[in-house]
Amino acid sequence: MKHKAGYVNIIGNPNVGKSTLMNAFVGERLSIITSKAQTTRHRILGIVNGDDFQILFSDTPGIIKPAYELQESMMDFVKSAFEDADILIYMVEPGETDLKDEAFFNKITHTKVPVLLLINKIDKSSQEIVDDKMSYWQEKVPNALVYPISALENFNIQTIFDKIVELLPESPAFYPKDQLTDKPERFFVNEAIREKILMHYKKEIPYSVEIDTEEFFEETKIIKIRSVIMVERDSQKGIIIGHKGSALKRVGTEARKDLEKFFQKKIHLELYVKVNKDWRNNKNQLRRFGYQE
Repeated sequence: MKHKAGYVNIIGNPNVGKSTLMNAFVGERLSIITSKAQTTRHRILGIVNGDDFQILFSDTPGIIKPAYELQESMMDFVKSAFEDADILIYMVEPGETDLKDEAFFNKITHTKVPVLLLINKIDKSSQEIVDDKMSYWQEKVPNALVYPISALENFNIQTIFDKIVELLPESPAFYPKDQLTDKPERFFVNEAIREKILMHYKKEIPYSVEIDTEEFFEETKIIKIRSVIMVERDSQKGIIIGHKGSALKRVGTEARKDLEKFFQKKIHLELYVKVNKDWRNNKNQLRRFGYQE
């Protein structure tokens, strides 16, 4: 039996459902999901194994025009997704007509690897609009196979999965067959906390935050975690903590519940808040947090 393996890299504008799609394929909640743009900051790998295949799904940040150093690094993750892709998934939603970056769009239309163009969120659209968009994208990206999907409702996901397996190149597995992702445990702790901050805080606060898990001790029945929430200014520290610590407590409680589901163990989570001035434009800090080599 011949073995297939390859990178299937998911790209698109912010909030089109890339993380929802990857989680649907992998069957685990690896990527955090909120209604805010720029929820995904890193390139996250989700690994799906079969007897004769291994698919390396790669979730990437939404394509934006960078305004500061962190966003530049986020777009570098997207660029790398073009470089090692065996199959590209370009996701759009019914209201879209193009990518926010012409250079990226040009790469999609001229790539030599198979492209699956997925029109997501069709559950929120009419059949007439979906048919119209199918024709539009087939003309705009003639090298792509165009499919309507709903990642949230799991519509057409199995069809796309089967097509991916068919298109994979012959190759041995890249990772051990029991591995689910390329990220360490602390990464998922950081993301669980950051997701709650994205959900509960407004304006610039969620985008000024980075999480650093300083301690992760796993015992037989419990995992003891100590994480620091980094903010850029003193005023943001007060907002994160809230009146008598109430806001920080809510973040901690909700993150702990999600982490208990993820790790299938009791979690003891300690949260602290520190000011790390202008970390988003500091290359040393970005390197420390895994955004740069």
